[in-house]
Amino acid sequence: MIWGKIISFTHNGAQTAKKIVDLLPNDKIELYKRSVDTSLCGTSLKRMVQQAMVDCQLIIFVGATGIAVRSIAPYLQGKAFDPAVLVVDEQGKFVISLLSGHLGGANEFTQMLADKLKATAIITTATDIRGAFAVDSWAKNNKCIVIESDRIHYISSAILRGENIGLKSNFSINSNRPRNIVDFSKNGFTVALNANESPFENTLHIIPKIIHVGIGCRRDTSLDKISKAVNLALSKYNIDIRAVCAIASVDIKQNEAGILAFCRGYNLPFNTFSADELNTLDGEFTSSEFVKKTVNVDNVCERAAVYSAKNNNLLCKKLSCDGVTIAIALEKWEMKF
Repeated sequence: MIWGKIISFTHNGAQTAKKIVDLLPNDKIELYKRSVDTSLCGTSLKRMVQQAMVDCQLIIFVGATGIAVRSIAPYLQGKAFDPAVLVVDEQGKFVISLLSGHLGGANEFTQMLADKLKATAIITTATDIRGAFAVDSWAKNNKCIVIESDRIHYISSAILRGENIGLKSNFSINSNRPRNIVDFSKNGFTVALNANESPFENTLHIIPKIIHVGIGCRRDTSLDKISKAVNLALSKYNIDIRAVCAIASVDIKQNEAGILAFCRGYNLPFNTFSADELNTLDGEFTSSEFVKKTVNVDNVCERAAVYSAKNNNLLCKKLSCDGVTIAIALEKWEMKF
């Protein structure tokens, strides 16, 4: 999968694009040069941009801002979906954050690239200009997902008006809050493993992606059975599926089709560990002699979840459902500002 695309239109632009590739900290960058002698409405460019808007995390246009705007306009989906889009002039003197400044990281990319090019960064989001707290940037930097991106403006607007915003968190806060984040207000955000509570008139729900689900199962267990078991465990402990950041198991399950299909469906990594690795864990686990004889470790789901989370905090010990065993572990995580 291509992580980013850089699109240029002139000879000078192509030279600047090559320089940018060398400066970016990711090798999955694809260069695309479009001749200025060919109509920008050409289907090749349109198809490429359309696909990039879905598949890529970053798109950089080296050329005029107008070309970039016209190219991406038909494919905009919203704050929660659009990738970071930057524009760099062909001489590399200016780097403009055009789209998805916070959630997509365009503002951070812009500043980083401008520093490396020794160019001028152009960032126009009001919270950045004023140095104010930006809840969407905070969420992204703290491994969280914003549930209702359309409500971000309630928080940002209140901050820019100098008003307080509320915070209700199920996690400890390991730093001083910004001065205008208080417990009660009209506009506010919650930080929890679910989106059930709405304590403010305008509540933005933020979910940390810190849940690791360990899975044990028989060979060739179906996707339906895997899904049913995972969702049963999450529901029992009131955890939103969007809080899950990884699925884990023993390494002999690394090609288990049902688990792999589940991971693809939710775009989750599948972490597998050897029996020797899982046996290094200290703690009380639900032991099974049958499992130990089969895979050389007394418990798969609990140990895999804990090993993946790098934290012996089991929210859900071994839960069995139709031949599938599930355990849930929580990463160590605190709120930091």
